[in-house]
Amino acid sequence: MMAGYVELAYDYPVLGVFLSVLWFFLWVLWLVVLFRVIIDIFRDRKLSGWAKAGWLLFVLVVPFLGVLVYVIARGRGMGEREVKHVQEQQQAFESYVRDTARGSKSSADELTALSDLRSKGVLSDAEFERAKEKVLH
Repeated sequence: MMAGYVELAYDYPVLGVFLSVLWFFLWVLWLVVLFRVIIDIFRDRKLSGWAKAGWLLFVLVVPFLGVLVYVIARGRGMGEREVKHVQEQQQAFESYVRDTARGSKSSADELTALSDLRSKGVLSDAEFERAKEKVLH
């Protein structure tokens, strides 16, 4: 029983394990690049629908050549579009945080509070108008 186990270990040498792991990681890397290209095709707002369909068909029918040609032809734009997308996400997140931190007061509630302050004499007419402009914009 022990001899069979030892033979099994010798049937698959260390170099074979290394090459198998290397091919697996190259395959995973290939999938990451393929999906990044596909995402970039759909993310590009300058491409028409037909151009997106053409690139997608090219990348899916002839994957290695399609991805290689896409990266050569449009690789620089991929990075720029990725940066723009991240900036848009950051702005949306910051806007959400600001709106949430401000509370659930609506513009009408804020205008009512400003009107009350003006009627009590706390705010002058000019201050009220400036504050109203901030609320409305």
